[in-house]
Amino acid sequence: MGSVAQRIAQVRAEGRAALVGYLPVGFPTVDGSVEAMRAMVDGGVDVVEVGLPYSDPLMDGPVIQRATQTALDNGARTRDAFTAVRGVADAGAPAVVMTYWNLIDRYGVDRFAADLAAAGGSGLITPDLLPDDCADWLAASEDHDLDRIFLVAQTSGAERLKLTADASRGFLYAASLMGVTGVNSIGVEARDLVGRVREVAPPSLPVCVGLGVRTAEQAADVAAYADGVIVGTAFVQALESGGPAAVHDLAAELAAGVRSASAVGA
Repeated sequence: MGSVAQRIAQVRAEGRAALVGYLPVGFPTVDGSVEAMRAMVDGGVDVVEVGLPYSDPLMDGPVIQRATQTALDNGARTRDAFTAVRGVADAGAPAVVMTYWNLIDRYGVDRFAADLAAAGGSGLITPDLLPDDCADWLAASEDHDLDRIFLVAQTSGAERLKLTADASRGFLYAASLMGVTGVNSIGVEARDLVGRVREVAPPSLPVCVGLGVRTAEQAADVAAYADGVIVGTAFVQALESGGPAAVHDLAAELAAGVRSASAVGA
């Protein structure tokens, strides 16, 4: 499928931001989660985040925590991420795995990178990993040509922003809120964070904003200043309440938001 950066460059050429959607593998089942991820792509999601269920998800709010616990209870394991990645790639979108680092470390860094690349995956989002403390992942991502997506927050200073941006590939994840996912709505601080990132980041590095986006209107607002809009909790809620059909419909609504006049006019 090529890299996430290639897909974002493609949608940039269309005059819009990318829509990035998250769902955890294994919720409600492995096959059910893959069906929902494919529905996201069919509805207009450009990049899919495949979440790896984890027993202690520090960044995730109650909705995603509940979904990932269901996945774990139903037997979802790390290797199931590769099944989901293949399903997303077959549907026509790049897939990145969203994971806490302990799972990768336990699986084996180079082994995971090799298996992810073989499945057609584009890279990893690692919310609890600092780029100055992961030489093994940096090496493995180079060896297997994978994107490495790190996070920055409102509290990140200019030096930390630059270090993280320089180490990132694919895009830089700008966390719009302090706290966990799905609790608060996005605020004006997100625009300021993106602006500070762009002062120090390589011009070619896309900046995508996550946490707090739920509606097409919010997606359009973020798309006016960011290269990508990341939505997670709303997709999990849609899957929980209405299955893959509801996921498809939400994706279509959000895709319309990022394609709206306010987004294209960025």
